[in-house]
Amino acid sequence: MEELVGLREGSSGNPATLRDLWGPCPRIRRGIRGGLEWLKQKLFRVGEDWYFLMTLGVLMALVSFTMSFIVGRVVQGSGIPEVKTILSGVVLEDYLDIKNFGAKAVGLTCTLAAGSTIFLGKVGPFVHLAVMLAAYLGRVLTKTTGESENKSKQNEMLVAGAAVGVATVFAAPFSGVLFSIEVVSSHFTVWDYWRGFFATTCGAFMFRLLAVFNSEQETITSLYKTNFRVDIPFDLPEIFFFVLLGAICGILACAFLFCQREFLNFVKINPITSKLLATSKPLYSALAAFILASITYPPSLGRFMASRLSMEEHLNSLFDNNLWALMTRNSSPPWPTEPDPQNLWFEWYHPQFTIFGTLTFFLIMKFWMLILATTIPMPAGYFLPLFVLGAATGRLIGEALSFAFPEGIVAGGATNPIMPGGYALAGAAAFSGAVTHSISTALLVFEMTGQIVHVLPILMAVLMANAIAQSFQPSFYDGTIIVKKLPYLPWIRCRKINSHCVIVEHFMNCTVTTLAKDTPLEEVVKVVTSTDLAEYPLVESTDSQILVGMVRRAHLVQALQAEPPSWAPGHQWCLQDILARGCPTEPVTLKLSPETSLHQAHNLFELLNLQSLFVTSQGRAVGFVSWVELKKVISNLTNPPAPK
Repeated sequence: MEELVGLREGSSGNPATLRDLWGPCPRIRRGIRGGLEWLKQKLFRVGEDWYFLMTLGVLMALVSFTMSFIVGRVVQGSGIPEVKTILSGVVLEDYLDIKNFGAKAVGLTCTLAAGSTIFLGKVGPFVHLAVMLAAYLGRVLTKTTGESENKSKQNEMLVAGAAVGVATVFAAPFSGVLFSIEVVSSHFTVWDYWRGFFATTCGAFMFRLLAVFNSEQETITSLYKTNFRVDIPFDLPEIFFFVLLGAICGILACAFLFCQREFLNFVKINPITSKLLATSKPLYSALAAFILASITYPPSLGRFMASRLSMEEHLNSLFDNNLWALMTRNSSPPWPTEPDPQNLWFEWYHPQFTIFGTLTFFLIMKFWMLILATTIPMPAGYFLPLFVLGAATGRLIGEALSFAFPEGIVAGGATNPIMPGGYALAGAAAFSGAVTHSISTALLVFEMTGQIVHVLPILMAVLMANAIAQSFQPSFYDGTIIVKKLPYLPWIRCRKINSHCVIVEHFMNCTVTTLAKDTPLEEVVKVVTSTDLAEYPLVESTDSQILVGMVRRAHLVQALQAEPPSWAPGHQWCLQDILARGCPTEPVTLKLSPETSLHQAHNLFELLNLQSLFVTSQGRAVGFVSWVELKKVISNLTNPPAPK
């Protein structure tokens, strides 16, 4: 019957089915159908493939989140803050378990598949993956050789793994080792140098060799090719502008670090977002990904921020040595239907916005979009987006200078044109180095591009940016540690807090539970059952309180639960008898004095990855110092409490 068609009486037009003629509310249904047809024509006028690309970004973000959600919070985020915490001596359960490797890798793959929609990188997750493998290979080595577990060797493997994670992303072995020293480990032994360099060299060589085998490159070359002038890459007066660029990047880094940390706190405190992250993480991830995908939609706002380019293409275009502002002054290149690999800089031009407008719009939008993306609970890296933001900042400054000095800056009677690509290199190194508090980014840009003609100005820009950022804000990874409340010992940074006058006696915990050798067994049992300490200080006697060693709770409980001693009449059994029957004790090799300064205690804790130390005065146990006391005194010195 549906195939029967006809015309309604008294009407003219196209024939209609009987369902349309006799169905309920035919006019309303025809109006809705017509409205949907009109919306379809308007939406798909710009090409339906962009909608599918936006859907791809949202779906990949959801799949990436799902992989991390199935395994747990272990594989979410960057991973560098947690690795940094582990290398400081803290044990994070299951964080380096090899079972999380697959979920982290698949989740990261989905994150990268979203492309510039989410605008996230892979450095942090690669560091986490490499450290996972290093921990697993360390355990395999221990079982193969039959040796006992050695914590120092385990740390050596983890530090080398962190260096390999950076080196295999950028094919940069030297900066990979230096980055792991600056960012991941608080102290680095000379013995770890050759291990790190050997591992990173093998990783970087294999990374570039695979590109040759895959026919992507003809031979082993740098990751990002540049074509800068070698004879006179920059004039001497330009040093001032490079230093100014470093100062601008330092200020922008401080603003980014402050806004990112405050927004993370807001997301955790706000009742709506905190509830979403607690009960509906997929919904929060979908909403955040949808917002980012909608903004980067190329025929819309994405048209003004080169959203059709990947992050690799972003860097290739920003490092271009052409003068965009001068080339578009008298001509308007057409916007290609597809990105032109030979002229990627066309994506940055719009006749109404100009080069300066698109670069500025890109920086403003990506600034807050990256902050929003850092809150999505999925495996993602944040170093490469920071690198792109810095390159765009440098490119904007370089284009402004080339527009202001079209012939170049006169120096020594010669005039050489300004190369904005060099400023993009300096901006990328300065901004990413300021946010992460590292100098190795200067070496990183040289290894990535294969040229060092801008070594002096880039290094000066990085130093200036770090000087500003380190004076006012913690690094990106330290800020994440603060927000996540990970157990990490803070630095004593400020010189105006008079910290050198503080000694251990001022902040030590005097409430110390000791066990004397002459303590009756009944008292020992009461102490063990009423406390949950992992170890107890052992003193010579109740009166002397001379510290002679340490006994672990597990060993003590095992000895108390063993075969009970035969109770001889008239004999008072005490802890000494339990120790004599084989309960092991450990010597106390390191102790603090009440007169030890705060800085000395802090250095000991960081250098040896300690958790607590006993305080003795003339051999007597008078207290102990742990991370809790150190963090509290540093916090009180940096932000003194208000007077009552």
